[in-house]
This record gives sequence, structure tokens and C-alpha cells, in this order.
Amino acid sequence: MDKITSLDRFRVPIGNQDIELQQMEFEAGGMPLLRLRIRERSRFTIFDIDPVTAERWARTMLEWSRAALADQEAQGKP
Repeated sequence: MDKITSLDRFRVPIGNQDIELQQMEFEAGGMPLLRLRIRERSRFTIFDIDPVTAERWARTMLEWSRAALADQEAQGKP
């Protein structure tokens, strides 16, 4: 049986999507994958991401969020 471990789950304040990050380990073996589940009402979007892709995606998101927050702070916005 495949093993699914929940890593984080949260709701997006704008758009109200339910996001869950899971680690997928397949019984047949192979590398673990990061599963990103996005629920919008009754519709689901699911991405299974390898570690290299997850790192690139995370790095890009972190760089963007830091720049956006710094810009907001510079403009005096909360």
C-alpha cells in the first residue's frame, strides 16, 4: 500500500482554496514525491512533484514573497 504523509494544510485567504502538501511514498519504490492538492469547492487540482522541481519552485516562491513583502513594507502597507 502506498504511504501518504500530510505535511501541511491551510486555506488561502484570497480565493478560499484549501491547500494540502503531502509526501507520497509508493509501495513499489522509487523516490518520494511531494503531492500538492488544491481544492476549490468541488474541483481538485493535484501535482506530484519530484524533489528537484520542488526545490526550484520553493526557491522561486520564497524569492518572490520576500521581494513582494519588502516592497509592501517600503510603501508603508501592512
